[in-house]
Amino acid sequence: MRDSLEEQARRYATEAHAAAGQRRKYTDEPYIVHPAAVAELVRSVTDDEQMIAAAWLHDTVEDTPTTLEDIERHFGARVAELVDMLTDSEQPAAKNRAARKLAHFRHTAAASPEAQTIKLADIIDNTRAIVQYDAHFARVYLVEKQIQIQLLREGDRHLWQQAEQTIKQGLAQLAQPPHSVPESWFVKQAAKYSDVN
Repeated sequence: MRDSLEEQARRYATEAHAAAGQRRKYTDEPYIVHPAAVAELVRSVTDDEQMIAAAWLHDTVEDTPTTLEDIERHFGARVAELVDMLTDSEQPAAKNRAARKLAHFRHTAAASPEAQTIKLADIIDNTRAIVQYDAHFARVYLVEKQIQIQLLREGDRHLWQQAEQTIKQGLAQLAQPPHSVPESWFVKQAAKYSDVN
C-alpha cells in the first residue's frame, strides 16, 4: 500500500534536511523537529492533507537543494504552490536586514489563507525556541514577527491568536530581569521597518 501524502512529505523533508546537514540552531537536534512541530500546529486547525504536507516541506526549497519543480513532481501543484508562498525569495537589492525582512513580509502577506496558516505555525514554533535560547536576537526577532503577523490576518484565527500571544509573552519576558529591555528599545526597533520603502 502506498504511503499517505503526509507520510511521503515527512520522509522527503526528513531526508532532504538531513542530507543538507541541517540541525536546529540552538539545540543541535535534527532539523526535522521544526517541520514536525509546524505540521502538528497546522493539524490542530485543519485535516487538509496537502496543507499538512506543505507544512512538513515548508523549508526544503529555502534550505536544501530541493527545487519547486521537485516538490511539484513528488507532491503536486497545490503543495508546490504553498511551499513557494512560504519560501523566502532572494533579495539581492535589499540593503539591510529590515529591507530584506519587509520584502519577505510582503511576500507572505500576498500568500493564500492556507499558506498564511502554515506561516503562523512556523512563527509560533520558531518564536518559542528563539525566546528560550537567544534572548539577545529575540529582541529583534519578536519586533519583526509582531509586524509580520499583522499582515497574516487571512490565516487561521486560532493560530493567529496563538502567534500573537506567544510574541507578547516573549516581549514581556524580555522586559523583565535579567534582560530588562526597555519598551522604548522595542518602539525604536519597530520604527526601522516603517522607515524602509
